[in-house]
Amino acid sequence: MFILLLKYIKPVEEVDKELENHIKYLNKYYSLGKFICSGRRNPRIGGVILCKAESQKEVKEILEKDPFYLKNIAEYEIIDFSPTKYAEGFEKFINI
Repeated sequence: MFILLLKYIKPVEEVDKELENHIKYLNKYYSLGKFICSGRRNPRIGGVILCKAESQKEVKEILEKDPFYLKNIAEYEIIDFSPTKYAEGFEKFINI
């Protein structure tokens, strides 16, 4: 499992211009079972995505399709982690 931290490197006006395309991108990877949750950082400096993927290579391939990546609007930090304790019901998101 991976935490993806997005940090905007362009003004919010540029972010807003690509937001609709970014949402379509998110929806695609939710439908493929890759994204578990996502949202804005507060204050609005970027976003966070919880991603289920097999490897960092797969995560990078997914991120390279993000309009924010393609238009150089955000930079990304990828955090690989293994959940060991979690709320009931969350196990369906974990590769066991």
